[in-house]
Amino acid sequence: MARVVVATSGQPFGEGGHLVVVRSLVQALREAGHDAEAMVTPQNRFGRQAAAYLATWLTDVGQAQDGSRIDQVISFRFPSYALRHPAHVCWLNHRMREYYDLWEQFHAGLSPAQRVKEGIRRRLIHAADQWLLTRNVRRVFAQSRTIQKRLEQFGGVPSEVLYPPPPPRPYRCDGYGDHLFAVSRLTRLKRLDLLVRALARPEATNVRCVIAGDGEMRGELDGLVRSLGLEGRVRLIGSVDSAQLVEQLATCRAVCFPAYDEDFGFVTVEAFAAHKAVVTCTDSGGPAELVRDGVEGYVTAPTP
Repeated sequence: MARVVVATSGQPFGEGGHLVVVRSLVQALREAGHDAEAMVTPQNRFGRQAAAYLATWLTDVGQAQDGSRIDQVISFRFPSYALRHPAHVCWLNHRMREYYDLWEQFHAGLSPAQRVKEGIRRRLIHAADQWLLTRNVRRVFAQSRTIQKRLEQFGGVPSEVLYPPPPPRPYRCDGYGDHLFAVSRLTRLKRLDLLVRALARPEATNVRCVIAGDGEMRGELDGLVRSLGLEGRVRLIGSVDSAQLVEQLATCRAVCFPAYDEDFGFVTVEAFAAHKAVVTCTDSGGPAELVRDGVEGYVTAPTP
């Protein structure tokens, strides 16, 4: 039996796919006879990430509270891979994307002074990540080919793709209902406005859709549904628990996930577990890796 720390980072009241993987991995390790525990390291608000890196670097994960040795550390997102341990591997879901693949979008919205400041921070974070992912950890596994490509593009960090399985839930298929289903955080990168606009097209007149999740775009999506006259066909139901998620997956016709350059996208493999097709986009990243167009679903252009 090994004692294993499974580490990711987070902020108070935060939730995300990385935490789903962490909990699932801890459960799997325990079922395999190991003593495993999840650990959440600081992430900090934007602009204070350097302090989070330092705090994580200084955190002692050499032994447990009872004095016994920690045998293995498995880290996930930034900056949890700054933990120091001789047997440390990283199963990466992403680095700080604003300083990597989303830099151009992020940079465009900054003032001249902010561009200088964030440019310096970006170089420091790049240097820290490069060292940590090549010298501090023994091996890096990427949760998708999309993540692996980013590692290659920014820093040439070697990695091996290891896709996560769907979280352990009682998935089932109760048939193929009369509605589509989408679930994610309601943020701009998830592009659920693209789905809503597609449903307003004449050829989608009889198509219904249920959208689950909450986030910064909830109000904007509500307004878009009303402005397009889709109140009778598109429902935003807010956050759902595990049982509700399984129910929605079991009864929908198919799942839509049009996110932009998604790291992995758990909803894709969860839909597969419920025997449902997935509609995604050519630039959706992880989901587009898993869906073969016309086989497990459709991979289409990111236009309504």
